Amino acid sequence: MLEEKPITQGKILLQPGTLWTSIKQRSEQALSSGALQSIPTEFEFIEQDGVGFLVRILSNLVRKDEAKQKQEKQSANSVQDFNPFLPYEQELWVADISDTHVCLLNKYNVVDYHLLIITRAFEEQESWLTLEDFAALWACMAEYDGLAFYNGGKIAGASQRHKHLQLVPLPIIPSVVQIPIAPLLRAAQFQDGVGTIPGLPFKHAFVQLDSNWADSPSTAAGATLSSYHNLLRAVGLHRDNCSSSNMQSAAYNLLLTREWMLIVPRSQESYESIPVNSLGFAGTLLVRNNQQMQMLKDLGPMNLLRQVGLPK
Repeated sequence: MLEEKPITQGKILLQPGTLWTSIKQRSEQALSSGALQSIPTEFEFIEQDGVGFLVRILSNLVRKDEAKQKQEKQSANSVQDFNPFLPYEQELWVADISDTHVCLLNKYNVVDYHLLIITRAFEEQESWLTLEDFAALWACMAEYDGLAFYNGGKIAGASQRHKHLQLVPLPIIPSVVQIPIAPLLRAAQFQDGVGTIPGLPFKHAFVQLDSNWADSPSTAAGATLSSYHNLLRAVGLHRDNCSSSNMQSAAYNLLLTREWMLIVPRSQESYESIPVNSLGFAGTLLVRNNQQMQMLKDLGPMNLLRQVGLPK
């Protein structure tokens, strides 16, 4: 059991047992009104190095592309960069998580019930994660089993500057696959509590978490923050003098479940025109068309991840 470390900021407002019902109700309402614009996909599995990578083909990205162009135009016409989260669309609001974070539906979702956990006040996406970030995340993860992720910077796949973590329910595809990369994680080799995965051919670090922490999100937040800093140190991203600057030193992806956390430093946003965000390192990738799908089959998904990561 963890020693209680009460959080002095970011008081949890979310009422236990209410989140999942709110997500389903808000999703139904937002779909009906058009505020939620799900992107239909088809998918295939591509096997490489013991992983059955789930690859989705985005059959219609027109709406998302149009929205991105609209945002860029609004940003160009304003003194400050356009921020879709300030104010956020009320129809996408799911819950107030804490006095520092709210939970929204991802407007252009590929996965059902894809959540965004955003800071109420503007914070840069390239700033370090905080105790309040992890407290808000665990408050949501205590409600249902999910895969959380953070795209630390544009090179890591972040599309918005406003700090936001993301959470998708598990399994990734109901009754088919939990997390494609999971079989490799069982072979983790640990030293001083931080592990590496022999089957991952890029720089990374891995820690195990205690699923019982979900019973106490405030306690879990402190322990997860400590593990997060251990991961940063293990891959050379941690700044011992980070009090002087809250901005991260380089781009990275972070994946988190109730049982484990994985960090992957990034070298580039995409390879051969195929973009990769955190979910790519969970074993799920997106391509825009059949041509990109064939390119990925020829290259190999694990080779794609190697190209956008750093050498071990």
